[in-house]
Amino acid sequence: MKTKKAIIFDLDGVIVDTAKYHYLAWRKIANDLGFDFSKAENEHLKGVSRVKSLEFLLKKGNITLTEKEKNKLLVSKNEHYLSLISHMDESELLDGIKTLLPALHQENIPFALGSASKNARRILDSLQLSPLFTAIVDGTDVTKAKPDPEVFVIAARRMCYAPKNCIVIEDSKAGIEAANSVGMTSIGIGNDQVLQAADYVLDSTRQLTLAFIKNLL
Repeated sequence: MKTKKAIIFDLDGVIVDTAKYHYLAWRKIANDLGFDFSKAENEHLKGVSRVKSLEFLLKKGNITLTEKEKNKLLVSKNEHYLSLISHMDESELLDGIKTLLPALHQENIPFALGSASKNARRILDSLQLSPLFTAIVDGTDVTKAKPDPEVFVIAARRMCYAPKNCIVIEDSKAGIEAANSVGMTSIGIGNDQVLQAADYVLDSTRQLTLAFIKNLL
């Protein structure tokens, strides 16, 4: 039986936290260039493109490189990041997600991934979660970044649901704006001051229970 609504999950900060792996990859680049890079400094790179992130590192290290050298470092960073995430297992799942996703699947509640990450499928495969999803939309499927709703609209279409009948679970302000712009119900995970535009805000995924979701359905 088709439910009245379907769920769309963001990946990072909702299902798993990959920020630490981006940090470790950038730190390796910094170390290879002869200086260190702290977690506090890494906060400046959240939501920033790879190119801009590299520029930040080079400025910190007072290093000037050619475009060819920069591109080589960008490839190196991504290769190291991919190596790190290839070892991810279910212990990396955020609180409650390990039981929630199989429960939704068991209840025949459709859900999709709507992530800007081009590595999303690789991560879901590593966590053995891919078969549970009705649809997976990642950075290889879209041309526009959030707050443009493209990734969510495609996910809704692949599940055969209208946007207004979809519930988006996000941890970013841009993601909430994207969901709201096309009439999707939005659930923010995190700081209620940052995510105040969401229809619902939960402190963590621990509160994202099957009962909570079924009540919204």
